[in-house]
Amino acid sequence: MRVNGRVAPEAEPLTSIEICAGAGGQAVGLHDAGFRHLALLEIDKHACQTLLDNVAQHPDWTGCQVVEGDVVDVDPFKHKQLAGFKLEPGDLDLLAGGVPCPPFSVAGRQLGEHDERDLFPRMLELAEQLRPKAIMIENVRGILDEKFTPYRERIIKQIADIGASEGGGYELCGWELIEARSYGVPQLRPRAILVMIDKKYMQDVKFEWPTGDEKILTVAEALKETMWERCKPHGAEGKAVFDKWLDKATRRGSEAPTLVGGSKKHGGADLGPSRAKAAWAALGVDAMGVANDPEKCVPSRDLFRDNGPMLTVEQAAIIQGFPRHWKFSGGKTARYRQVGNAFPPPVAEAVGKAIAAVLRPASDSGASQETGHGPVEASLVPAARLGTEIGTTALDRIDDFEGASV
Repeated sequence: MRVNGRVAPEAEPLTSIEICAGAGGQAVGLHDAGFRHLALLEIDKHACQTLLDNVAQHPDWTGCQVVEGDVVDVDPFKHKQLAGFKLEPGDLDLLAGGVPCPPFSVAGRQLGEHDERDLFPRMLELAEQLRPKAIMIENVRGILDEKFTPYRERIIKQIADIGASEGGGYELCGWELIEARSYGVPQLRPRAILVMIDKKYMQDVKFEWPTGDEKILTVAEALKETMWERCKPHGAEGKAVFDKWLDKATRRGSEAPTLVGGSKKHGGADLGPSRAKAAWAALGVDAMGVANDPEKCVPSRDLFRDNGPMLTVEQAAIIQGFPRHWKFSGGKTARYRQVGNAFPPPVAEAVGKAIAAVLRPASDSGASQETGHGPVEASLVPAARLGTEIGTTALDRIDDFEGASV
C-alpha cells in the first residue's frame, strides 16, 4: 500500500537485489537492517555455495535467489531465477553491491575504468533498468583518491540523471569513507560507500550517515572465546598457549590490521603483507598461514608456533564481523578468501538502517539507530566527504595497517 507516493510502514519488508555478493557480508548486514533479499548475484562458485547453504538453513531468508554467473549476462527481468518476481521499474527498494576492488586498490595498478574488472558501468545499467528507490555501492578507500575524482563525478551524474527527463532522478547522499572499527568490527578496514536515493523519497526526510561508536572492540575481546575453545582440548600445553596469546593481545589492546583475501593466481591463504604480519605478531598471532578447523587441528602447525597460534577461517570471519552462525563452503583457502574479501556485516547494517529510515520514515528506525554494537548518533557529521575531510595522519595510519586492499 502507498501513502502519498510512499510505501506504508505496514507493507511488505523492504526488498533488495545485490550484485557481487561474495560470501554474504553485505547481505547479512542489510538483512539485519530489515531488507528482504530477492536475489544475490555472484560469480564465484564457492561463495555461491556459501550463500545457498546459509539461505537454506535460515527460514527468514526464504525466497532469496542465489544467482551464480557473470552479472554482465544477467537480465533482471528475463533471467529464469528473477523473472518470477515480475519486477517493474521502480518496484525494488534497494540495489546494492560491492563491485570489484582491484581497479581502485592501492595494492594494484589503479587502472580504474580502464581495468576490465570494473563493474561500475554494469551497476549503472542495472540502476537504469530497475529504477530502485535507493542505490548503495561499496568499494575500497582507493576510489576516493584524487585521480578518480572525474570518474566518481561521472558515476554520480549518471545515476542522478536516471529518470530526470521524466521529472525523476536521484539525490546524492554522499560517497563516504567509513571505518569498520567504529561499528564493533575488531579490524582497521576503511571502506568507501556511495548512497543515492530517489529524489521523491528525499523531499521531507534527510539521509543521515551513521557515525558509529568510539569504543573499539579489540582482537583479544573478539577472539577470546574461540581461542580458548581451540586450546582447551590440548591440556596444560594448550592453556599455556592460550595464556600467552591472551596476555600479548590484551597488552596490545587494538583492533586487527586489514584482512585481505588474496588472488586465485597466488598460493595459499595468509593474513596479509609484511606490515600486516608484523601487526598480527604484536597481537600474538602467526599470520604466515591459516589454521585448520579445530576438528582437523595439527597442534604443532596450528597452535604451537613461536609467534603464537594461527587463526582459523571462523576466527577470521569474526574479525570481519560475521555472526558465528554464518558458515562458509569450500576448502580452507577458498573459505578464507571469501572471508578476506568480504564487506563487514555491521557496517552494511548501519548504512542499511540509514537508508531504511528514509524509505520508511514512519518506522521505528528513527534518528537514533541500533547497529547491534551500540547506539549510532545519526545527527553527527560524517567522517569524510569524498575522502577530502580525513586528515593525512589518519590516512597514513590506514595505509600502514591496511597494507593491501581487495
